[in-house]
Amino acid sequence: MKDHIFADKIFCGKLFRLTVPIALQSLMLALVAAADAIMLGSFAQDAMAAVSLATQIQFVQNMILMAFVSGFGILGAQYWGKGDKQTVNDIFCMTLRCCGVVSVLFFVGCACFPDYLMRLFTNEEVLISIGVKYLQIAGWSYLLTGISQCYLAVMKVSEHASQTALVSSCAVIINIVLNAVFIFGLFGLPAMEVRGAALATLIARIIELIWCIYYSTREGYISPNWKRFAKRIPVLAADFRRCALPLLGGSLFWGIGFTSYTAFMGHMGTDAAAANSVAAVVRDLICCLCNGIASGGGIMVGNELGSGNMKRGKLYGDRLVKLAFLCGFLSTGVMLAATPLVLKFVKLSEKAGDYLVGMMVIMAVYMIGRAVNTIVINGIFAAGGDTMFDVYSLAVCMWGIAVPLAAVGTFLFRWPVLVVYACTCLDEVGKIPWVMYHYRKYGWVKDLTRTMY
Repeated sequence: MKDHIFADKIFCGKLFRLTVPIALQSLMLALVAAADAIMLGSFAQDAMAAVSLATQIQFVQNMILMAFVSGFGILGAQYWGKGDKQTVNDIFCMTLRCCGVVSVLFFVGCACFPDYLMRLFTNEEVLISIGVKYLQIAGWSYLLTGISQCYLAVMKVSEHASQTALVSSCAVIINIVLNAVFIFGLFGLPAMEVRGAALATLIARIIELIWCIYYSTREGYISPNWKRFAKRIPVLAADFRRCALPLLGGSLFWGIGFTSYTAFMGHMGTDAAAANSVAAVVRDLICCLCNGIASGGGIMVGNELGSGNMKRGKLYGDRLVKLAFLCGFLSTGVMLAATPLVLKFVKLSEKAGDYLVGMMVIMAVYMIGRAVNTIVINGIFAAGGDTMFDVYSLAVCMWGIAVPLAAVGTFLFRWPVLVVYACTCLDEVGKIPWVMYHYRKYGWVKDLTRTMY
């Protein structure tokens, strides 16, 4: 087995086949937020900022959903590598139950308490009123998101990653086209602005779910075994909890922390909120590559560990670490190069534009840590069930350092906007040495499977 990362054609080929569709799926999802920012920004800065704040509700929902979906991905990849499809189906049904409950809870929150939810992120009445209009319609789509994510996850695990990219990409294209139609009132329709963006999202989610269910009925795909859907398997449920609960803790730590960063910017005025909303869109677009490598690489490592190939799983992990640093430095360059282009495509006040330039420079450094930590923690560590490390690192670096500094800077000392923003970016870069030290202990090299049938 060759040591050079690009010399192993089997490794590169499989990683490419997994990473490209997943990265494309991530990119297409990020493009929806970009389309919202550009189209709503052409109406008014406040509309763009308000929707950016409102979508933080779905961001938190997605963090919870991804904990369960990622827990399925960890166990599913290992059992798929072992060849145990029945257990993969059992875990799929378990994940559907969990995500269904989460989706209902978030829908109820958006339908019944949108005003209170918006006040978590801003005290600007104009932003609150606009955000409520968005949530009252978009909240219906939150009922469907969790179910769709489960179907897409099982397709990735069962070697149909390209189909997930097709479904997500088409749903995003539909979303963007409908955005334009409903926001601007094309083809004789009334201009709905933020309500139009929400309606476009809802229709796209409906189409996505129907398509996922259709694919699952085809030969070679996995569909839920409804006879066993409500069946509880104690041993498997315990394994699922051991994987998913730390991921849930980590997701909530990270999701609520990240959402608090948005809230800090929202409390520093509409210019800061608008600049941050644009910076967040750019960040999410550039992070698509590292998200794809983390997810695809994690599936590869999990397949090897589940099939008992510990040595190869460890080798794949070493190669993914090198790719993580390459991806980080590449992302830094892209962030700096994109800054002047972004300024041409968004309509911001002079002060908001100045804030945006500063945020982009700060994020250029942040991207190194983001790429390395995403690929190593969410990809490699998770593949072997080492999910508690993320909780510890977030508790120390994000909640022990970044969030308190940004909070006192916002509410107590009234630091400049860019200083507070820099505080929110400290955690990713600061924990790289700790992450690499933990990686070299190789505690993540584990086979999590059992003989179930």
